[in-house]
Amino acid sequence: MKPSELAAYLFLAVAWGLSFLLVLHAVAAFGWVGAVTLRCFIASFTLLIVARVSRRKLDFSAGWRAFAAVGATTVAGQLIGLSYATPVIGTAMAAILVASIPLFSMLIGQVWGLEKISPQSLLGMALGFSGIIILVGFPAVPVTTAFVIGCIACLLGCICAAFGSNYASRYLQGSGSWEITIGSFLAGGIITLPFLVVVPIPGTPGLEDFAYLFGLAIIMSALTYVTYFRLVSLIGATKTISVEFVVTVIAVIVGTVALDEPLSQIQLLGVFIIIAGCALVLGLYPKRRVTPLLP
Repeated sequence: MKPSELAAYLFLAVAWGLSFLLVLHAVAAFGWVGAVTLRCFIASFTLLIVARVSRRKLDFSAGWRAFAAVGATTVAGQLIGLSYATPVIGTAMAAILVASIPLFSMLIGQVWGLEKISPQSLLGMALGFSGIIILVGFPAVPVTTAFVIGCIACLLGCICAAFGSNYASRYLQGSGSWEITIGSFLAGGIITLPFLVVVPIPGTPGLEDFAYLFGLAIIMSALTYVTYFRLVSLIGATKTISVEFVVTVIAVIVGTVALDEPLSQIQLLGVFIIIAGCALVLGLYPKRRVTPLLP
């Protein structure tokens, strides 16, 4: 990876790792449907305004179907799953399940023939998945029906994220990251809007609630997804989405420090295993130099 690509990768990891805290606040104030719908519209319209002010040319010639597919999966499906699940199963558990996204992405990419996974990347994925298993340990909350449904919702959101990323890599190669982000978030907002009839906003949000929502929409949606889709076009869906390994580590640490969620020593071992696996997937380990034999 180039230094600029690595910097973008780390930005995604930190921003999305911290986003779980904002999700909790936004969902409490706007509901799990309202938080996603408003987040989508704010992110999309913010980028449209910035593009218009900066006179940035946008090309949506790929067609609404492609943007709607990414909006329904990577945006609506993933965000609905996470927004519903995080308050139910806890930040740490949700973050741990999110780390399964690279595995799903690798499988989908292999089936579609989008990427050839090297033995080193496969080993990295295996290490990352092993680290996830170690991190899971025992849940901090009782295993109730609501907890199980929350885990299922989170995993479905993860599958949606993996599918949408590979779909964008396959069908939106000619579109820029701005266009993909604007189109998919607008589609995501439109898709989730009708569900507000079933799950309305629970009350009247305050100024602090709107501050959390706008931070979530602008910094951790608009900026991050422009960066994300740009990386997908540069290094591929599987390598880009492996950032979820690092997101899991950051989110679990934040949950432990800020929300007093328990983290055992064996779970810390899992954190380091995930980082090692991620480094293998990204090819960050220095390659050995082979010294030719002298005649």
